[in-house]
Amino acid sequence: MDKSIDELKLKKEGLARDIIGEIAMASDPPKTLKKWRSLFRASQKAVARELGITSSVISDYESGRRRSPGILFLRKYVETLIDIDEKNGGEVLKGFLYTGDGRSVSSAIADIKEYEKGVPVDVFCREIGARMLVASGHGSEKIYGYTVIDSVKAITELSFAELVKLYGVTSQRALVFTNITTGKGPMIALKVANIKPALVVLHNIGETDVSGVARNIASIEGVPLAVIGGSDLEHLIAKLKSLG
Repeated sequence: MDKSIDELKLKKEGLARDIIGEIAMASDPPKTLKKWRSLFRASQKAVARELGITSSVISDYESGRRRSPGILFLRKYVETLIDIDEKNGGEVLKGFLYTGDGRSVSSAIADIKEYEKGVPVDVFCREIGARMLVASGHGSEKIYGYTVIDSVKAITELSFAELVKLYGVTSQRALVFTNITTGKGPMIALKVANIKPALVVLHNIGETDVSGVARNIASIEGVPLAVIGGSDLEHLIAKLKSLG
């Protein structure tokens, strides 16, 4: 087999394992299942047709009306998403497998960590000195990790598919954006990429400087939005690390 084809196959298999792992480990598997189908731009009907089941079954899984599926189904489900994308030109898949021009998702990440135990959103904000601007009404929801992101690099260098990689192991995390002016750019990027983290924190910005657009997106999407003003990044990261 051609070496390049072999490498592509391994990359696809690795991506599939990562997606399956995230769905299986997620605190809200139905929402995560739907997130990945949306990211691959596949309709419920298309996925159901490939799997030989009815679209109502997919709907039941994604809404939580049906008990979360086992690993065997998840494997077939994820492989189907990849197959559908490849039949449509593989544009989404390319975004995950290639960064192009030597770009790397890691270049936009200042720090990233997973927590062994979940930290409630309100406790998380209190410990790092963040003030909540837009609350989702779920202050008791837990955070299982964080990613500190250079917003300029993330927005200008990464595709929407690459943005998803900022999630790490789970989407139930805080995305902390630094190097920002109004917060509008990061929130628009999250909306376009259909990313809904447990919390978004805008670093080193005053409350009055946060764009009304950023606030509206957070409110409409149901994503808690908080700010930290005048905080040294290294000091903030040290606080984040100490939480888990």
